[in-house]
Amino acid sequence: MNIAARPFVKLAQNNRLANYRLLTAISAMEAAEFTKERTSFFPSLWQTLNHILVVDWYYVDALEGGTLGVDAWKDETPFDDPLALRTAQGEVDERLLAFCKQLDAAQMDKIVQLHNTTEPVENVLLHLFQHQIHHRGQAHAMLTGSPIKPPQLDEFLFAIDQPYRTQELADIGWTEADLV
Repeated sequence: MNIAARPFVKLAQNNRLANYRLLTAISAMEAAEFTKERTSFFPSLWQTLNHILVVDWYYVDALEGGTLGVDAWKDETPFDDPLALRTAQGEVDERLLAFCKQLDAAQMDKIVQLHNTTEPVENVLLHLFQHQIHHRGQAHAMLTGSPIKPPQLDEFLFAIDQPYRTQELADIGWTEADLV
C-alpha cells in the first residue's frame, strides 16, 4: 500500500467498524423507536442513518467516477429496517475502503466531478469522513434517550482496543492482520 493511502485506509477502516457497531446496536431497536422523533439535526435515527448512507452513495460514486449524482437523493430514507440499512452501509463502506487502498500521492490531487463543483480526491475524502463522524455523533447522542445503550465508537485501531473489536472484525470478515 502506498504511504499516501495509509491515513485514508485507516479512516475508512475506522468508518466501517464504527458504522457496523452503531448499526448493530440499533438493529435491536423496535421500529417505533427507530423512527421516533428526537432532538437532532435530522429528527430521528432513521433519517440520520439513512442520510449517512445516501451521502456515502453520492460521494463514493463520484470518487469512483460514476454518474449517480443527485439521483442519490431520489429516496432520502431508503431503509426502514436497521439490518437492511446496516447491510447497505457495509457495502458502501467496503467500496470506500477499496477506493482508499488503491490511492497513491498523485491521485490525491485528481479532480472529482460533483454535481455542482469539482474538488480534489483528498478534499472529498476528508469531507466524507468528517460528515460520517458528525452524523454518527448525532445518532450516538440520540441513543442516550432510547432503551439501547450507545456503543463505544472511538476505539478501533489501538492495540489495547483489540479485545473490543474481535467479534466485529470476525462479523465483517476481517482479522487483525487486515488493519493497517
